[in-house]
Amino acid sequence: MTLPTRSQRMRRGSRRGRGLAGVWAEEDLQEVEQAHPKGMTVQEIVDAFATRGERLSEATFRKYVQLGLLPRSVRMGRKGKHRGSQGFYPATTVRQLDHIRRLMAQGFTIEEIQKEFLFVRGDIEALNRQIERVHAAMDAAMDGRGGQGGSDEVVVQALSEARELGDALLEKLRAAERRLAMRARMERAAV
Repeated sequence: MTLPTRSQRMRRGSRRGRGLAGVWAEEDLQEVEQAHPKGMTVQEIVDAFATRGERLSEATFRKYVQLGLLPRSVRMGRKGKHRGSQGFYPATTVRQLDHIRRLMAQGFTIEEIQKEFLFVRGDIEALNRQIERVHAAMDAAMDGRGGQGGSDEVVVQALSEARELGDALLEKLRAAERRLAMRARMERAAV
């Protein structure tokens, strides 16, 4: 058995120190996403990783956005006169960052991740949030009507069918994204 060289040990140690293997459990990711329905600032995302002992700089985060690996922020005005606006990223960005770090831990480079993986997960989750907003608005409109006649049953049925179709669409998109990612991994392993 040969021992790893000093440089191999240093590389392995530095990867562990940066938390590249991804330490987020699904429950933790869901908790973050539920706690921040309107999104998170860069600092909140950086702090979320810091609380787990993972280093993430704002510069790295912004580079991933620039490379198209993470979604762009949505500007929201701050309350108060002349307070400006602040950028908010979807809370699912934490999930995407964890995924990127897992891929890097498997030996993928940023360039390979950009080329070989279809990073539409953020877009799929944004679509999910938009569909949820539409459903919430429709539900609120129905609640405001106070049950006016038999047409409500038709509308309720139509909304229920629309919700099922939206869920099916989202699941198909997620499954396609997973298959494309798996295919890229298999192609890379064959090389």
